[in-house]
Amino acid sequence: MIRNSNIFRLFLLLVSLGTSFFAQSANKLDSVRIWAAPESTRLVFDLSQSPDYSYFTLKNPDRLVVDLKKSSSKVDLGKIKNNSKLVKKVRKSTPPEKGTLRLVIDLNKPVKASLFALPPTAPYGNRLVVDLDSGGAKAKQPAISKPKATTKLRDVVIAIDAGHGGEDPGSIGPTGIYEKKLVLEISKKVAQKINATPGMRAVMTRTGDYFVNLNKRSEIARNSKADLLISIHADAFTSPQPRGASVWVLSMRRANSEIGRWLEQKEKHSELLGGAGEIIQNTDNEQYLAMTLLDMSMDRSMAISHNIAGDVLSNLGRVTKLHKHKPESASFAVLKSPDIPSILVETGFISNPKEERLLSQRDHQNNVANAIHKGVLKYFEQNPPVNSLLASKSSIEHKVRSGESLSVIAQRYQISVSKLKQANNLKSNSIRIGQKLIIPRA
Repeated sequence: MIRNSNIFRLFLLLVSLGTSFFAQSANKLDSVRIWAAPESTRLVFDLSQSPDYSYFTLKNPDRLVVDLKKSSSKVDLGKIKNNSKLVKKVRKSTPPEKGTLRLVIDLNKPVKASLFALPPTAPYGNRLVVDLDSGGAKAKQPAISKPKATTKLRDVVIAIDAGHGGEDPGSIGPTGIYEKKLVLEISKKVAQKINATPGMRAVMTRTGDYFVNLNKRSEIARNSKADLLISIHADAFTSPQPRGASVWVLSMRRANSEIGRWLEQKEKHSELLGGAGEIIQNTDNEQYLAMTLLDMSMDRSMAISHNIAGDVLSNLGRVTKLHKHKPESASFAVLKSPDIPSILVETGFISNPKEERLLSQRDHQNNVANAIHKGVLKYFEQNPPVNSLLASKSSIEHKVRSGESLSVIAQRYQISVSKLKQANNLKSNSIRIGQKLIIPRA
């Protein structure tokens, strides 16, 4: 009898340990977050552990079904904030087996779904991310009448990229402020100043709190025929001491690797090289011609980027402390387009308590936005693209830099030396550094 009693107690202990182990190993759904972009939506399932999941889609009506094994949830799915045009709602459904949590995402239209797990990264824990893409279908464009004989002057287009967004907060300041929030506020101010400038127009890669894929950011700029891409960020370091703004351009090493990558994508040649891409297609020397043209395009883009970076940095130095006094080069993915001049502006160190406070202030944000705008405007007033409204001005002003001569300046603006001398009442070819010259335009 005693022996049977001991066996029974052992049995209860094993059952108790097994129940406790299962309780510890079971995954819990803690929350669901929805980040809506204009053509896509990201859903994030916050979990206590790394998820073991599977999924499938259903039609009539369109649904995405996600099964989380050994999982449970007490989340009220009816109270999730949802501003997505793709997602109707998220609900539970009957699981295929006990211990599985089945979630159904009711959709408004067919989508392309991509699911992946993410490990804990402050401020988030384990996550299952669901990216929904409507296929990038664009609204049908109105019919465009045939252009008249006179060429319409175009705006200079500036693509403004607010870093991070949505599930990606970027760096986090000492008081808990997210980089994604500050840089969006500054980016919107830059866009307002660009749009208020006659002959210039801003295009933003994101206008709200959602994440845009890094490749998509360049694609938005390219589809908008942008003359420049500005990516706006706030720096951070492991210690609070570093501070100051800096401006970055693409490194030569990254530039060369990007040219190689683009060369492998033959279907992209026409997209990058315009009419030239179609001319060289299917020729015996296509790769060599494409390499030469891409190389020239990248050289031009990098030269323009470096000049604009210098002008922006100079203006930033008037409104805030600088961390780097010359443009720096790095392998940032958002700067990689060979056909679009691109710069990345670090507006300050969010990890520095004083700069975090400054970057949160509207007046300082406005000063930083003004500096970026002035630097960009200065470059494009001196180097306006052909057929642009800025180029139609009767004349522009050029400040002579080290190493420049009248012939170099004349060649840059595609005018004759004699016309340049005449516009500035010059008796000889001698000019000095810092001298301001009037550049006449037809």
